[in-house]
Amino acid sequence: MQELSLSSKLKYIFSIPVIISALGYFVDIYDLLLFGIVRIPSLKALGLNPDADGTFILNCQMVGLLIGGVFWGIFGDKKGRLSVLFGSILVYSLANIACGFLPYFPKEHLVYQYAGLRFIAGVGLAGELGAGITLVSESLPKNLRAIGTSVVAGFGLMGAVVAQLTVELAGGWNISYIIGGIMGIQLLILRISVSESGIYKNIEHKNVSKGNFLSFFTNKDRLIRYLKCIAVGLPTWYCIGILAVLANQFAPEFGIKDLSPGKAIMWAYVGISVGDLMSGFISHALKSRKMAIFYMLVFTIIGVTFMLFGNTDTETKYYLFCVWLGLGTGYWAMFVTLAAEQFGTNIRNTATTTVPNMVRGLVPVMILAFDLLKVNFSVIISAAIVGIVVFGLAFYSSLTISETHDKDLEFIE
Repeated sequence: MQELSLSSKLKYIFSIPVIISALGYFVDIYDLLLFGIVRIPSLKALGLNPDADGTFILNCQMVGLLIGGVFWGIFGDKKGRLSVLFGSILVYSLANIACGFLPYFPKEHLVYQYAGLRFIAGVGLAGELGAGITLVSESLPKNLRAIGTSVVAGFGLMGAVVAQLTVELAGGWNISYIIGGIMGIQLLILRISVSESGIYKNIEHKNVSKGNFLSFFTNKDRLIRYLKCIAVGLPTWYCIGILAVLANQFAPEFGIKDLSPGKAIMWAYVGISVGDLMSGFISHALKSRKMAIFYMLVFTIIGVTFMLFGNTDTETKYYLFCVWLGLGTGYWAMFVTLAAEQFGTNIRNTATTTVPNMVRGLVPVMILAFDLLKVNFSVIISAAIVGIVVFGLAFYSSLTISETHDKDLEFIE
């Protein structure tokens, strides 16, 4: 294959599909993490319990992501990648605008109304990343896929930072929800200029099974590939869902006066944004997806060990460790790209959309295990036990999954 010139490479890397997918993921992350950031102030303002009610609402959002991942994944393989990019953002944008008006809702059963809106938002949010990564992976030359998807995630993940800053500057948690919804509606207008994936167009009218979610469970080899893809991504949401979102629970055991989950999330995503940009170039240099992920997992588990068992006795140190963990788990785009490259065009969007949402959907399971362990162990030991299981599965899967660097994606299952 002829080597592309620098100008040609830059043209691909900053093409319309990459830019629009990056902006979409930016809004997606803003809205996805907004509840984690405003959980305590919003629930206190609404007269609800930040811990018990907050966990219930967060779990509803994550279940929505799980269900939405399956729905949008199948939809994207049957109707095209662009249909998901339009439909999903409309759903979560409207849900977030509605969240902004929660203070004016009837006070009776308010927790269920909040949970219902976050569930709907979760369903909508589930489609954004998978469809974007699939579209970019199928639109770029194979030697630029890793860099292109890293640009999408690296820029997109800054949505978490903007979410935290918006909460601080907007003057009210509910205003932050409305701003997120408006940004989503504006993004719909930009998406008119995006074209459908050429690889998908080649099979669009062919008589081949598309978006068959059950096909992941009817073939042993395909099922193993699917489960390994999910396992590779688990540490990312272990670090966010437990060590960042539940940061306030670690404060007493570390002897820290107070830890803000919102700030912990923000600093973690500062690290993740940089890590995601780096991961694509690391994979490109190593000519390997799996080894890039493996080395970043090693870096992450060292950070988790120091955070939990080192001298983390100040708020600043905790946030610095959040940045460390973010840098290490910044292989999120690489892991989703790996999932896209594992499967044929006819089920690629289903895989790429469901895999990250299966990871997100397992957050309630990790939190449940964490809460059950706290009955007999300290918060720190409980987090460590969950971490050992999560990282063990990720290390095994990253080392044994098939390498996909430079793999041709024009094939079907």
